[in-house]
Amino acid sequence: MNKLEILYEDNHIIVVVKPCNVLSQADSTKDEDMLTIVKKYIKEKYNKPGNVYLGLVHRLDRPVGGVMIFAKSSKAASRVTEMIQNHKFKKKYLAIVRGDMEKSEGTLIDYLLKKEDGNTIVTSKEKGKYSELKYRVLAYNAKQKLSLVEIELLTGRHHQIRVQFASRNHPLYGDQRYGIQDNNQIALWAYQLTIIHPTLKKEMTFKFLPNVKEKSWGLFNLEIIK
Repeated sequence: MNKLEILYEDNHIIVVVKPCNVLSQADSTKDEDMLTIVKKYIKEKYNKPGNVYLGLVHRLDRPVGGVMIFAKSSKAASRVTEMIQNHKFKKKYLAIVRGDMEKSEGTLIDYLLKKEDGNTIVTSKEKGKYSELKYRVLAYNAKQKLSLVEIELLTGRHHQIRVQFASRNHPLYGDQRYGIQDNNQIALWAYQLTIIHPTLKKEMTFKFLPNVKEKSWGLFNLEIIK
């Protein structure tokens, strides 16, 4: 991983950019992960002895990049977690999906079930968890037959965005699990995060767009995103 991209930092929170294919938290692979990387940064910058506290309050799937927030105190972690539970923690994503969406904007509602093999499926109300997102089509590339979509995630289910669009025959570009296996990087990016600061009590929004030099994102003019 190259230099850590920091969007904001104070005594309570730190907001960073997670690159694609970096873990949010360590797993059995022992590959590098954001929690360890940010802890190391804090330890070195402030010359902290012993263990560094850093609260992981949300995650991004390994192949997905974008804005992440970590809590630097237990009080901040508790308040941000409460924010998430009360739906005051707002996340917006950019995705490139296959095909031309029938509607320029809409709401997708499903009941999703995570299976033992790690895949998530659309199922019945009795078996699955309520899952909702809103989307807005920003652009369509007729030559490639791809749509650039802005997504506001209203519930945070496992693989939710990927499964909800794939189930409607609009799988994400580069999604090897739910779409076409073409060895491209998945085009899903957490580009905006809005919170109420845990101590300042004011709304703060952090934004970071994907790299247009990457094959998929270069197919669209991201300057249209407001």
